[in-house]
Amino acid sequence: MPKNALILFTRNAIAGKVKSQLAQAIGEQEALSVQKQLLQHTYYITRHLDVDKYVYYADFINDDDLWNAHEFYKELQKGDNIGERMMNAFENLFFSGYQKCILIGCESIDLETSHIQQAFSVLDSHDFVIGPTQAGGYYLLGMNCLFEPMFTDKTWGSSKLCQETIEEFDRYNMSYQFLPLLSDVDEEKELYLLHHRQ
Repeated sequence: MPKNALILFTRNAIAGKVKSQLAQAIGEQEALSVQKQLLQHTYYITRHLDVDKYVYYADFINDDDLWNAHEFYKELQKGDNIGERMMNAFENLFFSGYQKCILIGCESIDLETSHIQQAFSVLDSHDFVIGPTQAGGYYLLGMNCLFEPMFTDKTWGSSKLCQETIEEFDRYNMSYQFLPLLSDVDEEKELYLLHHRQ
């Protein structure tokens, strides 16, 4: 079994269920179109990575979508909030025998294959790797051991999330390294990020 696993957290691509903040500005169908473009980008940059890849769906497992079952394992997110859902995904894969696990969302058009490869390399010498976003969250989180404190008592979805996570690492003397700062596409003002990809 490969020692590395990549976890992809995604919402099911359904109008009204994705990009709620963006949908308020541009409408549900246009927000769904943005979500699908981000999913296509994430598929493109991850499909050839030489690691086991797990797509964790928010609502239900879709057997007929762009995540080819020959390339991606499919799981369902479990938990009452995003912290519990992420922790359960990491716990499941570490329990399965993986030594390095990295989780990404499907929100950043700037994320590239090289960022993910760099993240796995960081875990050779650090406990954690984190990819911060300009909004104060993170687009990537990786670890070589389960660290439950980082998934509890956090302000999920806020501009404080990355800082709160780093403070948790420091409190327990865990080693970590940052990846480059990237943008997520969550608001109308960030739509320009998609244009150079079309």
